[in-house]
Amino acid sequence: MNKSRTTKQSERFVNRRDFIKLSGSAAALLANGTLTRNVFAGRQNLTPKPKNILLIFTDQQHIDTIAAGGCRHVITPALDRLKTSGVSFTQSYSANPVCSPARSAVFTGRTSCETSVYVNGRSIRSDIPNLGQWFSQQTDYETFYAGKWHLPRTYTNNIPGFKVINTGIGGFGYLCDTAMSRACEGFLRNRSKSKPFLLAASFMQPHDICEWLRLNMNNPGQLRYPELAGELPELPANFEFDENEPEATRNRRLGNEPFKGNWNKEHWRYYRWSYYRHIEHLDAEIGRILSALEDRGYIDDTLIVLTSDHGEGMGHHQMVRKSSFYDEAARVPLLFSWPGHIVENKTDAAHPVSGLDVMPTLCDYVGIESPANMRGLSLRAILEGNKGPQRDCIVSEGNSNTGRMVRSQHWKYIKYKDNAVEQLFDMKNDPGETKNLTASSRYAAILTEHQKMLKEWESRLDVPSNIPNVDVWRQMG
Repeated sequence: MNKSRTTKQSERFVNRRDFIKLSGSAAALLANGTLTRNVFAGRQNLTPKPKNILLIFTDQQHIDTIAAGGCRHVITPALDRLKTSGVSFTQSYSANPVCSPARSAVFTGRTSCETSVYVNGRSIRSDIPNLGQWFSQQTDYETFYAGKWHLPRTYTNNIPGFKVINTGIGGFGYLCDTAMSRACEGFLRNRSKSKPFLLAASFMQPHDICEWLRLNMNNPGQLRYPELAGELPELPANFEFDENEPEATRNRRLGNEPFKGNWNKEHWRYYRWSYYRHIEHLDAEIGRILSALEDRGYIDDTLIVLTSDHGEGMGHHQMVRKSSFYDEAARVPLLFSWPGHIVENKTDAAHPVSGLDVMPTLCDYVGIESPANMRGLSLRAILEGNKGPQRDCIVSEGNSNTGRMVRSQHWKYIKYKDNAVEQLFDMKNDPGETKNLTASSRYAAILTEHQKMLKEWESRLDVPSNIPNVDVWRQMG
């Protein structure tokens, strides 16, 4: 990194009076960027910045799919390792529970309507830098990408800001994820340690459940493999659904395979069992990368982040797939691991967080400012056991910018355009989202408060004029 630039960066994180109080060695390390001071969280301790960053991105991963997190239906040694060696957020939400929009939000820290990726297969607008571009410009980290991109092409060798080391070999995780993890393994085992790196390893699994749904749409009337009868997971407690839902939610359910294929409860359970097998395939490929990271001696110097673009319906509310604001599709894993530097084996259920928080957190850890207009917050304070950022809510957007969800500490509010049916759930006492409270006068003030939160959130956004429904949220209430 250019010396003058690193000196300027150090001055952003420590004022002159504090700087001269440091020991000579610490001051030198701070000046050359090896140490950073986290003034964003109001703390005065110095911590080393990670020599490397590994961002693991999965596709369509339900949040309750880690054995160490309490899931009884999977064996996940790699995910368990990340869970127990760091911090996992259980109130972590996709910024938009659809593939490309969610990815654009994670890689920019901006909402999907702002990035112009309001549906699958669109590019991030050119004036918003992605993570690779920003790190290439602002740091000495070399930036690499392997696997699924989907902004706009699913697999490509042309990703702005990144050197692509594997483009995938097709749209199925059971093929391309193995090729991708082996490419990452080769990269880690053979790379020179002369420069720090940021490596994004983006998996397709457990997205293959979509293909399973297509192949198994029609219920044959009996279990395909009778020997599995005793192993099938039970149906979730919130398997039933509210008949008075927003039309967008109802139409999504009716358009999916279970209602086309006349599923019975046993077939639903078979689908749940099959999804967990896709998770185990994903875990094995993640394990390959973690083993290479450890064998090469990188593990102690690498900040690892794992998250997903969106969840999976898993039969809750009789939903499958994505594109829903119910927790099963909207919540995603978010794990940070860096033993010795962040809290270990901590499950954080207190803070609603978002995929929008990933980029500002990584920028904080390497000691650079985030790009302008970040919609997320750095989670570093929480990761290091300190008081976290204070926020009233997080907001998720819907496909084609037609719906939005507000998640506060206690409540969830859902609104779709051109639909009178709104939803308000008490997430403390009704985590299964079974009782819509909007019709009760008792909750009128809470409903109004969340409508106001949404309006205030929308007022801050920088949305291009060509985005569908751009004025819908301004016109509402």
